[in-house]
Amino acid sequence: MPITQEERQMLEKTACELRLKIVDVMEWSGGSHIGGSLSCADILTILYFKYLNVDPKNPCWEDRDRFILSKGHAAAGFIPVLAKKGYFAEDELRTFNHFGSPFAMHPDSNKVVGCDVSSGSLGHGLSIAAGLGLGARYLKKPYKTVCLLGDGECCEGSVWEAAMSISHFKLTNVITVVDRNRLMIDGKTEDVMSLEPFSEKWKAFGFDVVEINGHDYLQLTEAFDRAWSATERPVMILANTIKGKGVDFMENNVVYHYASADSEVCKKAKESILRTMGGM
Repeated sequence: MPITQEERQMLEKTACELRLKIVDVMEWSGGSHIGGSLSCADILTILYFKYLNVDPKNPCWEDRDRFILSKGHAAAGFIPVLAKKGYFAEDELRTFNHFGSPFAMHPDSNKVVGCDVSSGSLGHGLSIAAGLGLGARYLKKPYKTVCLLGDGECCEGSVWEAAMSISHFKLTNVITVVDRNRLMIDGKTEDVMSLEPFSEKWKAFGFDVVEINGHDYLQLTEAFDRAWSATERPVMILANTIKGKGVDFMENNVVYHYASADSEVCKKAKESILRTMGGM
């Protein structure tokens, strides 16, 4: 459904708060995959606060929509959004990556309430999404499955095998989103393993590709509306993003794929977020 100005402002404010919490997690845990967590913060925000039909009070509800964080290293963004949604208290995030904590560098569905699928080994999320989509069809269940991939993991052959299956079975109940920030642990994606022409590849596999600015809530809304109403071809949303979005010295800086930071660096990161995004 179209987004109102009030709703857009609410989502932008929520995403700003999420980014601040991502920095907190970095400080509390001693380090995190902060760049890719910041790049997908807007995608996570609009999914959990506008689209996904979930119930934090009944996290195992059979008809809930499913979400798979295939780029599992972005747990520092995913787990805080679950807390903000109400699955558990935000104060619990202070234990992130501490001994005995349910919250680790990659999400564990056996420990994290609200996490449908454990992830971290890249390239597997979309195959699981395909299975969930087929299962929902077989059981005549209404739920959608949204899978968020990193562009770097699209070097994996298993991603394309899953894409072929989703297209072949016309699984319009599976929505694929790629966080296209163009950086991975080893550098620029196009230097490590060229993905371009990226959207054309997905189109050739039979997907309806919607290419957008992954930080623009109007474009995100139009893309997810299209994906949610698809009946003929599965939708792939190619979300062009900025790694480290919101923190000026982290943006497009591969050093912050994973990084440790002291309190002074985290303070500067928060100041940057509030300066660029906090006036909402």
